[in-house]
Amino acid sequence: MSHQKTSHLNPAGDLADGGNRPSLHDPLASSFPMSPEGHLLFLIAIAFSTFQLLTAAHLWDMASQIVRAVHVGFLCLLGLPLVAAVRNEPKASRAVFWALGILGMAVAFYQWWEYKALIFRAGSPLLTDTVVGVVALVVLFVATWRIMGPALPIIAGLFLAYCLFGQHLPSPFVTRGYDFSQVIDHMAFGTEGIYGIPTYVSSSYIFLFILFGSFLERAGMIKLFTDVALGLVGGAKGGAAKVAVFSSGLMGTISGSGVANVVTTGQFTIPLMKRFGYRAEFAGGVEATASMGGQIMPPVMGAVAFIMAETLDVAYAEVVTAALIPAVLYFASVFWMVHLEAGKRNLLGLTKDELPSAWRALKTGWYLILPLAVLVWLLFAGYTPLYAGTIGLALTALLILGAPLAMRMPGLAIRIVFWIAIGVSAAAFFEYGILPIVVALAVLVAACAVFKGGRETLIAVRDALADGAKTALPVGIACAIVGIIVGTMTLTGVANTFGQFIVSVGDTSLFLSLVLTMITCIILGMGIPTIPNYIITSSIAGPALLALGVPLIVSHMFVFYFGILADLTPPVALACFAAAPIAKAPGLRISFEAIKVALAGFVIPFMAVYTPALMLQDGGPLAAEIGYILAVVYIVFKACLAIGLWGAAAIGYLIKPMPWWQRLMAAAAAFTLIAALPLTDEIGFALAAAVIGAHLLLGGRKDEGSGAKTASKPVDSRPDRRPGRSPAE
Repeated sequence: MSHQKTSHLNPAGDLADGGNRPSLHDPLASSFPMSPEGHLLFLIAIAFSTFQLLTAAHLWDMASQIVRAVHVGFLCLLGLPLVAAVRNEPKASRAVFWALGILGMAVAFYQWWEYKALIFRAGSPLLTDTVVGVVALVVLFVATWRIMGPALPIIAGLFLAYCLFGQHLPSPFVTRGYDFSQVIDHMAFGTEGIYGIPTYVSSSYIFLFILFGSFLERAGMIKLFTDVALGLVGGAKGGAAKVAVFSSGLMGTISGSGVANVVTTGQFTIPLMKRFGYRAEFAGGVEATASMGGQIMPPVMGAVAFIMAETLDVAYAEVVTAALIPAVLYFASVFWMVHLEAGKRNLLGLTKDELPSAWRALKTGWYLILPLAVLVWLLFAGYTPLYAGTIGLALTALLILGAPLAMRMPGLAIRIVFWIAIGVSAAAFFEYGILPIVVALAVLVAACAVFKGGRETLIAVRDALADGAKTALPVGIACAIVGIIVGTMTLTGVANTFGQFIVSVGDTSLFLSLVLTMITCIILGMGIPTIPNYIITSSIAGPALLALGVPLIVSHMFVFYFGILADLTPPVALACFAAAPIAKAPGLRISFEAIKVALAGFVIPFMAVYTPALMLQDGGPLAAEIGYILAVVYIVFKACLAIGLWGAAAIGYLIKPMPWWQRLMAAAAAFTLIAALPLTDEIGFALAAAVIGAHLLLGGRKDEGSGAKTASKPVDSRPDRRPGRSPAE
């Protein structure tokens, strides 16, 4: 394992592009500033991560309410001045945001100091409590606006205004009216507002998994994923785009943000696709679609799997099982689309001398997969996400710190004994708790401190702690402010009003009700990260779908999927606009390409509602008629056929270019296979057979070669390329 020496002023230094992330839509994409202020912020970030680790490992036991308050305090203290410093704003402006950040942390200390007293006077706040609550809300709104942009604060502000002034609205939205101090008490104290379930999940599971991903990135996981993807599919037709799909899907297993996935893997994959002949907007669309798909890919699913399990009170394994087939179909659809585009334009793969060996990459970096494998095993074995995340993170730290020591040991036998000892110390967690791992980590840190390679590893670990805290800022601050939206629903019952409207539409047409829910989820999900996105949409629309007879997990998956797809749909299309500066193409055009490529994401939720077997759930008329197993096989086959036909219709190519009438027939066949109406399946299969037969027998357009672009080996190949080396190196 090689260790790149990095400065703590560049926590992103191990990225494939050397840490040069585009800052568009992300004020925190840059590194910590190279100044005394940057050093201080860096130390605060390390303190933030350390606090989260100590409380997660129960080395510092605190009440959950206090942990949540301090978590939000750190988010404000780090986030507000960091954004101002990164943007190099005037000193006066930076002083203001430092003051606001300190006020945010002061609110946390107030809740800590007054913890028991606040419990006793819950519902009857003092004037001091109300003032502190107002300060907490103001600082949180400012921090969210600065870190996330205006979308989420405006939505949360409208919900807060509804609590204060809802009594003046007409029926059915009128409220009984609430006193100002009651609203502030509800939102800023207790567990119904900004310190509710979203903040609880952020302060426990989510932060751990973000830190877990940060450590794996530092250890070289991005390079491992890229090399494996290149070795497996890089040489195939259109291999450059297939690498993008493959690597982004793998990154989704550790990444908590689709947009972060775009700017991480996209730095390498988008230019690679363009060099091998793909249109700039198509390359950006493929990367955006694949990166957002990472959020629906088990086991982590952008940490939403844990929140969904917590919300629905079901086992984590049930959520992941439901997500598995749709996720595979989604990525198969994207893979199919890039394959057809490559065939249409005659785009070749990478040459053998440009491809690393997937086997060699796995042989070198196999140990990086161990923490992820252990994490998945623990989660499926029934351990809590907090427990599994703590073990996974501890194992990652042991591997990172142990690798440079193992490399200095003289013989293979000694190295094997060393790794067995590391494994025993990790396994001791199950019997003796966290203490053996703490001792092992302390010994490894002391050993690494005495030689150069070890000190470089310690720097990488330190930087991973700071980078993890910085990466957690957008998600954490969004979870806190989403608590206002959830708190409004619990206080006013507005979700029931909206739900009754959807149910009333569903009494006439379930399909129209689903379309209305889809539009609502896409609008509410614009510009909002995965986790708060799901919390908002599931709180508003999930119960309504359940009332219409949609199975519990399917109803939540439905709103989750369309909340994710909001980042691909105009006008916001956050993932597409993040890809725009890399692709050097307009974000709106990338968005239209992404929608075309991501059609499976729009179709699968509808199919699952009518046939829950697609998400491995019981119920639905098909399962009742032919049995559960046959229903799963049938719906998966039908979905694959529909996706395949849609791809051919959208791209205009199957095994050869398709004339317009064949494309029209293919689109009609795909639509009828998706529609859950009498005889549509029979019509769809008949049309599918007709269009495939016509395509094979009659051939394509006579001008098959016109417009085709054969991609030869690029003239501007990367310099100093050696066989078996990744282009990311």
